[in-house]
Amino acid sequence: MPIPPLHEPYPSPLKRSLDISLSGLGLLLSAPLWVFITILIKLEDGGPVFYGRERVGKGGLLFRSWKFRSMIPDSDERFGPLQARDGDARVTRVGRILRATAMDELPQLWNIFIGDMSFVGPRALLPEEIEVRANGKLIPLEKIPGYEARHRVRPGLTGVAQIYAPRDISRRHKFKFDLLYIGKQTFWLDIRLILLSFWISLRGKWESRQHKF
Repeated sequence: MPIPPLHEPYPSPLKRSLDISLSGLGLLLSAPLWVFITILIKLEDGGPVFYGRERVGKGGLLFRSWKFRSMIPDSDERFGPLQARDGDARVTRVGRILRATAMDELPQLWNIFIGDMSFVGPRALLPEEIEVRANGKLIPLEKIPGYEARHRVRPGLTGVAQIYAPRDISRRHKFKFDLLYIGKQTFWLDIRLILLSFWISLRGKWESRQHKF
């Protein structure tokens, strides 16, 4: 898929205003959930509540992204920075609920509020993340076509790839969804993707990845 031109059909201050308004409201309304989720995580294994890692942002700049921890403690050190899979043994019981409803990503509202992320955009990736091919070959993500182009916009909490791309397809194909967004982004597309994301969260269907484009 050819790299599309960067498309900015509506002023970036409008997109930023949408991000600040929605993330600020989300932080306020979700505060009771933060307390409840913290208790559940601590009761399950006593490990850290939050999971923070450096991610690649707009222009290739690194920032620290935060989530509620959904995997066993020290999973990266023990298994490496691999993409989650269906039935992943690293995911805790509480984590499965958090991931299905996307509540593990509530702390990223703060990343959106301060400008590291946007509500809509490509998923923020780990700088050292790798992909494991079917033949067992390890591929650094920066070697996959489309990796650089997706950093021309802020990474997003949700997006075309997050909603429509099946979890287990290769990054090469997921990046095509990201490039589609970069070439087509509009204010109303952002609104549609945000509303779809809320609907999927309410249904607890994020892990099924059966949404149709």
